[in-house]
Amino acid sequence: MSPSSTTDELPPAERPYTHEMVVVHRVFRRESALLPRLVRAVPDGGTARAAQVAEHLRTYVDGLHHHHALEDELVWPLLHARAAQDDELVSRMEEQHERIDESLRAVAQWTPAWVRAADRIAGEELALALDAHRTVLLEHLDDEERLVLPLVAEHLTVAEWDLVGTRGLERIPKNQLFIALGALLEEATPGERAFFLGKAPLIGRLLWKAVGKRQYAAACRAIRGPLEGRQNA
Repeated sequence: MSPSSTTDELPPAERPYTHEMVVVHRVFRRESALLPRLVRAVPDGGTARAAQVAEHLRTYVDGLHHHHALEDELVWPLLHARAAQDDELVSRMEEQHERIDESLRAVAQWTPAWVRAADRIAGEELALALDAHRTVLLEHLDDEERLVLPLVAEHLTVAEWDLVGTRGLERIPKNQLFIALGALLEEATPGERAFFLGKAPLIGRLLWKAVGKRQYAAACRAIRGPLEGRQNA
């Protein structure tokens, strides 16, 4: 079985469980597809709704930046040092990060003008920039899952890989923890859900059931509600 397999089966305890990265990537795949639809669904002049979507966009961009910064800091240097035969591939990952950053600069250029007036021209330019960003992002995620996660499983220790997840968790504001967990669990299989919930303390799991699930559902309704009935939007 490939280390990045989509099955729920866990690898041997001495190898990193890289499949958790596949689940994290689902969040970026889903949200990058929703964002241009959310922008296009804002009515002309709907500045309050534009501000709400822009805040969701900011959260997405921040999350993606943090995710890639952790790879730049904790993963690529180790692979450069230990997988010399695949150095070109690792360099490709770094170059793709730069291209993703460039695509997000185009997004950032159009966002303020759109939020200010919520006019359809600026909105369409922003949506097109988000479409272009998603194209670059998906190329990177596909390459990373198919080609790089097997290298991670081979060349990184469990502790080195777990540090990536720990540092990522530390960067999530405490009032956003349930939103982040819900985003992961939304499309998770039963086995994947058990894995991620199993990493939380008992009190965290109890709070997720009592409070977090409703909090995440309400957040989804608030941001995605206008898309209902707009399948082709």
